[in-house]
Amino acid sequence: MSDPGRPQALVVDDEEAIRDLLGEILDGMGLGVDRASSGEQAMEKIRGQSYDLVLTDFRLPGVDGLAVLETVRTISPEAGVIVITGFGSIAGAVEAMKRGAFDYLTKPFSVDAVEVVVRKVLEFQRLREENRSLRAQLAPSQRYEDLVGKSEAMQQLFELIETMAQSRATVLVSGESGTGKELVARAIHRRSPRRNAPFVRVNCAALPGTLFESELFGHEKGAFTGAIRQNPGRFELAHGGTLLLDEISEIGSPAQAKILRVLQEREFERLGSGQPIPVDVRIIATTNHDPRALVQEGKLRLDLFYRLNVLSLQLPALRTRKEDVSPLVQHFIRKHNRENSRSVQGCTPEALGKLLAYDWPGNVRELENVVERAVIVCPGSELRLEDLPLDLTESRPAPGGAPRSSPAGSSLEDLERETILRTLESCGGNRTLAAQILGINSRTLRNKLHQYGAMGAFKRRALERREKAIPGN
Repeated sequence: MSDPGRPQALVVDDEEAIRDLLGEILDGMGLGVDRASSGEQAMEKIRGQSYDLVLTDFRLPGVDGLAVLETVRTISPEAGVIVITGFGSIAGAVEAMKRGAFDYLTKPFSVDAVEVVVRKVLEFQRLREENRSLRAQLAPSQRYEDLVGKSEAMQQLFELIETMAQSRATVLVSGESGTGKELVARAIHRRSPRRNAPFVRVNCAALPGTLFESELFGHEKGAFTGAIRQNPGRFELAHGGTLLLDEISEIGSPAQAKILRVLQEREFERLGSGQPIPVDVRIIATTNHDPRALVQEGKLRLDLFYRLNVLSLQLPALRTRKEDVSPLVQHFIRKHNRENSRSVQGCTPEALGKLLAYDWPGNVRELENVVERAVIVCPGSELRLEDLPLDLTESRPAPGGAPRSSPAGSSLEDLERETILRTLESCGGNRTLAAQILGINSRTLRNKLHQYGAMGAFKRRALERREKAIPGN
């Protein structure tokens, strides 16, 4: 019985002397060792037990070393495979490495050569496991590329991404421009079993109808004027992986019908060919609009909508998750420091307050553009109001049309109380967000509210606004 605390190795060679020599070397290195005298016996053992390391001769009677390698890659893809070959078969060993072998040894080999290559495999596996452990310890907002957020909406989104990634079903992602739909699609792909296969994006809005079918399905030489050679389409290039159809509603109805057929039949034909080509592709589609409204407007076929909407995600607008603005700002500062050789450390309270108060109609993309510009022009270590665009920093009139101001002669206490009330109103009563905008901590804000009786005044104002909004009042 193998020792679960030791890495397990399988030695495959038709020569008993080589099996014994390799077994002694590996045992001396602290590995548990199993042996097989043929490719068939090795494949049987691999199907019945998990190995960390497989050393196999390239030339075996019957089933050869490449077949053993393919079996390992299918059943235990994380096991390290070392191919053993004679000097005249090095080309075969190189082919084995192309197919996933970690390294190869040439006969005759020394004990040192075996130990070096085995240690390389074990060290690689150790580092891989260490990286996985570190990634698992990170907060979800740190594990999703540029998808950053601590809000409840983003935590739910991260959970959905993990769940959907394990499926092969189509996904329809909707949300306003700039909310990160392509980032979500890439995150799903990178966490899916297809992660090592292609991720191919099609910008449906950028392709004219005359070229769309050729881009999507490819064409044969002579299929149309200018088709001087055979050209594979995006479906063909994405075989085994994921195809992102960005802004699906921009595709005309005839092309939508052809996409529907591919989803149903899992095959397509190049333009100019009647030969069906089977394809295994997961589709993720995105749209800036409400998908059901697109169906009602005739911009999205109902049958295609049902095929795409097996799994669906609605991405939240940034204005609905203001608590994510501050971590996003820090994320983008770090990113654009690296890209522009800058050393900005953060924001002044005034600058952060403006960023928190803004509604971000362009969502996360607009925020990143603002931070990137500010990082580039900032002369010091903190982003200032002066580093932000004018449309964020200029004062704006109140909803009623006239600027809001406090009467001349007001005391500092009255001015502070009024500022707190106005900030609370703009945040819908969210004290945490109001404290961030005011540049104070939540405890200080709570003490101020208690000191001025301001919370009661805020509630009275909110009640008055609701009453005015009711018809007849």
